[in-house]
Amino acid sequence: MSVNAGEKVGLVGPNGAGKSTIFRMVVKEEEPDGGNVNIDRGVTVGYFSQDVGEMSGQTVVEETMAGAGEVSEVKKELFELEQAMADPARADELEAIIERFGTVQARFDELDGYALEARAREILAGLGFRPAVVDDDVGKLSGGWKMRVALARILLMRPDLLLLDEPTNHLDIESIIWLESFLRAFEGALVITSHDRELLNRLVTKIVEIDGGDLTTFSGNYDFYEQQREIAAAQAEAQYARQQAMLAKEKAFIARFKARASHAAQVQSRVKKLEKIDVVEPPKKRRVIEFDFRQPERSGEDVAKFEGVYKAYGDHVVYAGLDFLIRRKERWCVMGVNGAGKSTLLKLVAKASKPDKGEVTVGASVKLGYFAQHAMELLDEKDTVIEHLQRNFAHANIGTLRTLAGAFGFTGDDIDKSCRVLSGGEKARLVLATMLFDPPNFLVLDEPTNHLDMDTKDILVKALSNFEGTMLFVSHDRKFLGALSNRVLELSDGDVRTYGGGYTEYVAESGHEAPGVG
Repeated sequence: MSVNAGEKVGLVGPNGAGKSTIFRMVVKEEEPDGGNVNIDRGVTVGYFSQDVGEMSGQTVVEETMAGAGEVSEVKKELFELEQAMADPARADELEAIIERFGTVQARFDELDGYALEARAREILAGLGFRPAVVDDDVGKLSGGWKMRVALARILLMRPDLLLLDEPTNHLDIESIIWLESFLRAFEGALVITSHDRELLNRLVTKIVEIDGGDLTTFSGNYDFYEQQREIAAAQAEAQYARQQAMLAKEKAFIARFKARASHAAQVQSRVKKLEKIDVVEPPKKRRVIEFDFRQPERSGEDVAKFEGVYKAYGDHVVYAGLDFLIRRKERWCVMGVNGAGKSTLLKLVAKASKPDKGEVTVGASVKLGYFAQHAMELLDEKDTVIEHLQRNFAHANIGTLRTLAGAFGFTGDDIDKSCRVLSGGEKARLVLATMLFDPPNFLVLDEPTNHLDMDTKDILVKALSNFEGTMLFVSHDRKFLGALSNRVLELSDGDVRTYGGGYTEYVAESGHEAPGVG
């Protein structure tokens, strides 16, 4: 594969295909066993991975600036030279120090260093940091927010080549939309892996697929790549079928006439012809297992009701008298900026939190299933995947549970993996599989697509499209929002607005893809 100056490339492929390995080889964290990875002289590379390392002892903005590559190193040297110029003990070196200061200052100016802090604050704001947090200790942040700091550092660096490995995993929809516009304006080259189809469609002009050790390049965005892949797969299938038919015909002729002396020359000629043929390999097929989810029992017409709900955290008032009704078969997606109370709304419905005033009631015959952002932490680490499913569904036969596991990406020996070693995405898939096997009639989902790859998201969207119950959910995935919602609840500065159509109609009517985005 090659990446040219200014090019925006999406790197795609199944989990475990080697996408992150390609990044690590580019930044020399790994060496290839054969072949070369060449980078033009003088090209600076910024690499964002999911492994952020330790962060503490500095403010968020200081931590962001400290990791911004050359510009942060030049800033540090400039500060040391200023100290040296003011040090009487180094008076005899003053001329050399001043000369070096001039060189370093010119480079700092060239790198736009004097605007560094302003740019850092702008990037952090774009990634959802409130001003008070920016000047507070970075060590107080959760792992997800530290990921955002690590991403801010790389963006501030403004390298010639930007490598982003799943940058949207810990971002909300506002931050994803901001990142999308930042990367569109970015003048360097970009290679990105992401499970966000919309982001890839709007951003990249080239897709490189890695699968089974092979790299294939497609010009265009993600949708175009999918179309081309389907066409290529159909052509490969047809070519294989044609050759198999021809080989069967020739072998049948040889078998029929090999004993006849009158046909000896023809038989020999066809044997030689077969020996020279390059046999086409059977095309690789992607396994997509589908699972037929059972429909839930019918609930009453009023599924959940908020009456005069007041909720505050300290001085921060989330709701001041919220009235809201969810009726059967409605699919509400909840939109709102950070701190608007999206997850709080879901917790109140699921009884994971209580209102300070007012009442939240769930209707008659409602069986509620709640997928929380911390749901993965509730898995028993001693269980394997199949043991977890058997523990939850003791009456189901093993074949049914294997099919269920397969539909959510656990094939072959994967079902014997311990929950302790599962990745975030695998844990999310297992929790969703458990929830949907015997589905509740009211699904409350808080970011269910976090860490899920595109194939699993597609399976989930397909399963939920046919779901006959009621849904209330928060998601940062625009395809998921558009495919599944038929109502929108927008929370903004204590204000509540409802929209009668789904997410697509909401975007058209409100003029924005998310609150707080112009």
